[in-house]
Amino acid sequence: MADISTVLTGVDFGEGPRWHDGRLWFSDFYRGGVFALDSDGNAERRLTIDDRPSGLGWLPDGTLLVVSMVDRRVLAVDADGSTRTHADLSEIATGLCNDMVVAADGTAYVGNFGFDSEAGGEFATATLAKISPDGDASAAAPDLMFPNGSVITPDGSTLIVAETYGQRFTAWDIGADGSLSNRRLWAEVEGSAPDGCCLDAEGAIWMADFVGGRVARVCEGGEITDEIATGEHAVACMLGGDDRRTLYILRSPSSSPQELRGKGLSTILTTEVAVPGAGLP
Repeated sequence: MADISTVLTGVDFGEGPRWHDGRLWFSDFYRGGVFALDSDGNAERRLTIDDRPSGLGWLPDGTLLVVSMVDRRVLAVDADGSTRTHADLSEIATGLCNDMVVAADGTAYVGNFGFDSEAGGEFATATLAKISPDGDASAAAPDLMFPNGSVITPDGSTLIVAETYGQRFTAWDIGADGSLSNRRLWAEVEGSAPDGCCLDAEGAIWMADFVGGRVARVCEGGEITDEIATGEHAVACMLGGDDRRTLYILRSPSSSPQELRGKGLSTILTTEVAVPGAGLP
C-alpha cells in the first residue's frame, strides 16, 4: 500500500494543481483564491477573484492564466496582481468552465461541463475551447462529455483530454497553429469519472477518479498499472517535487458549494511514485 501523507488541510475545494517554480499552485473554488504551497506545507494566497477559479497555466512570459468558471472567462494576472480578461469563452462554453492546459507557446485549451449540472439541467455535450497566445478564442473540438483534466505530451504534438462523463481519454494531434486533428480514443476507463490528471515520463497518465475515490495510473489503451485509494473524492493530481516524483492529490468529501463553502473540509495528500512527471501541465 502506498505511503500517503497529508500536507495541507483547511481547503474548501481544491482544483487545478500545477507544479511551478518549486511550489504546488492550486485553485480553491469556494475561497475564490489561487494558492502556492511550499515544501514546508505553507499555502500562500497569490490571488483573489470574485468568482470560482479553476484551471491554471502560464504564458511564455510568465503571466499567470486563471479560469474564471461562472463568468466563463480566462483571466491574465499582471505583475502587480491585477487581473484582466485574456479570453471570453461565453460564446463557446455552454456550462461552467473548468480545467485548462496551456501549451509551451501559450495556446490554451479549456473545457466546460456542457450544461448546468449544479441546477440539475439536462445533459448536453460540450465544446473544448482553444485560446491563442494573444487571447483569441475559438471552438477546438465539439461533442465531448465534459472535457476536464488535460495534458500535452513533452514534444508538444498531442493533447489528451479526460472526458469525465464519457469514462475515457480522448487524444488529438496539435497543429502548428494550435488546431486539433485526428481525434481518437486514447483509453477507456469504464466505471470511472476521470477528473484532473497529469502525465509521466513513460507516457502514462495519473488520473483522479472522482467517483471511484482513487487515483490511478492509466496507460494508452486503458491498462491500469497502479491505483491508490483516497478515501474521499479524488478531484485532481499533479506530479511535482524536485525530482517530479511526488504525486500531489487533491481530495474532497463533496463538490457542493452548500456543503463545502467556508468549512475547510478538503485536503491535499502526497505520495511518492516511481516514474517522474513529464509534459504539461
